[in-house]
Amino acid sequence: MPDWDREVDFVVVGSGGGGLVAAITAADAGLETIVVEKMPVVGGSTGMSGGVLWLPDNPLMREAGVADSVEDGLAHFEAVVGDVGPASSDARREAYIVEGNAMVEELRAKGVRFLRADGYADYHSDAKGGHERGRSIEPAPFDAARLGELQDNVIPGLASSIGMVVLTNELRSIQYFNRSLRSLLVAIRVFARTMLAKVRRRTVLSNGAALVGNLLAIAADRGIPVWREAPLSELVVEDGRVVGAVVVHEGAPTRIRARRGVLLAAGGFGHNAEMRGRYGGDQPNDGRYSFANPGDTGEVLEMAVGLGARTAQMDEAWWLPSAVPQLAGSTLGQARHRPRAILVNTEGRRFVSEADSMMVVGKAIYAESGGRCWAITDDVYRRRYANGKERPGVLPEEWVTEGLVKRSDTLEGLAAQIEVDPAVLAETVARYNADAVRGDDPQFGRGRTAYHRCMGDTGKGPNPSVDAVATAPFYATEIIPADVGTSGGVLTDEHGRVIGADEQPIPGLYATGNLTAGVMGRSYLGAGASIASTMVFGYTAAKHAATAAA
Repeated sequence: MPDWDREVDFVVVGSGGGGLVAAITAADAGLETIVVEKMPVVGGSTGMSGGVLWLPDNPLMREAGVADSVEDGLAHFEAVVGDVGPASSDARREAYIVEGNAMVEELRAKGVRFLRADGYADYHSDAKGGHERGRSIEPAPFDAARLGELQDNVIPGLASSIGMVVLTNELRSIQYFNRSLRSLLVAIRVFARTMLAKVRRRTVLSNGAALVGNLLAIAADRGIPVWREAPLSELVVEDGRVVGAVVVHEGAPTRIRARRGVLLAAGGFGHNAEMRGRYGGDQPNDGRYSFANPGDTGEVLEMAVGLGARTAQMDEAWWLPSAVPQLAGSTLGQARHRPRAILVNTEGRRFVSEADSMMVVGKAIYAESGGRCWAITDDVYRRRYANGKERPGVLPEEWVTEGLVKRSDTLEGLAAQIEVDPAVLAETVARYNADAVRGDDPQFGRGRTAYHRCMGDTGKGPNPSVDAVATAPFYATEIIPADVGTSGGVLTDEHGRVIGADEQPIPGLYATGNLTAGVMGRSYLGAGASIASTMVFGYTAAKHAATAAA
């Protein structure tokens, strides 16, 4: 190997939440650290996300007097995730909770302000150890001026697409602004915050962009270099140990020695059609419907596999049932949470509790409906809810004329348009309606958990998630199992060390985030589970590298 162009202690590949937390943690432990990012902006899928962290017994819960415990969190893992192998070992689960809390405390001490997402119930709130008030926290709005000349380096976040400075926990409420006083007050607060930022000519970040903004500011204060448009091209191995990386920087290969190790935090392969096809198994997907960041293309994961890293759950993703891309700006993809809406499979039958978590419903669309299904709604639904950025009651006619939304005065006519048996669809709706008028769903139990209710309509009614689909005309919108990234990859231990073919850690190689097999297995326990996971195991990796022999 030719001489090194640069020598540091710790090389971090990827600038999402996991990468930035790792870099900060390593630097604070005295390690000279560098972050390399292939995209022109910083933040990865974390920056595009809601920026929420799901952590049992977190410091904000304790300060608010909300009862929880590490033991309850571990019991919830056992009840929902179950035994999925080493990706979700007891040691990794305990590290997720215990080290996650330590990480949050350290970030708060460094100036990151978190807020409780109170009321955002765990996705499996009815399972053992589940929490009805929720364990999620999120960053407070962040003034991008704190970043100075770096503020344009942050990837555009969730709020930028809707033009509001809105917290993720507020999104649940503002869509029902016309349904209850409480929701209206939340919407007014969001509007006032947005207008104040405009009047002050301030760029105020929220959601994942706020989280990345905080972390980037801390990294800048510590003088941690963050190279953008600097893709990893090679991991350098000597005597079985990863000792450095070759990065394309300013158009030229740059050889960086890593005395303590290399952390891979470069995301999964959400947008790699070939890899999705190769590993998709019973959940085939070509990546067209992934909301992962554009850099989620898998080449870094393939490098780790090439070094002998073990893998698991490569067919899995963080599923997000959504309307087709042409309706990406609409709210029809969230119809499943609302009354007067059901999902039917390609036979015209209900197949899942529509209000279950995104992961449960997404997997059910594959298992029970061949990878696509239909949201069936009625005209009361159309009049009651905002279907896009328009006011409630407006359904753009071009959606119907272009065939994006099917409409008919009868269920039989609607069935013909979506190519299902008219008698089956009519029977399905009749069976649902017979109990839905009382706010009940004995078939699938929709609306019976705290999570179902917290996502439902806050207006009047016996069940915020259930009501009859009964008023013509009727509508059908195709729903697909989109995703926010893949969730399978290399196996790692509780320290973020990559496990090799001999079931031992590959010396000098760490990984976190969506290029690893997730500690949640094939489940998703609550809002912010994937973001918390990438940050926690980036944190533990940096701590381990700081104490490991050079």
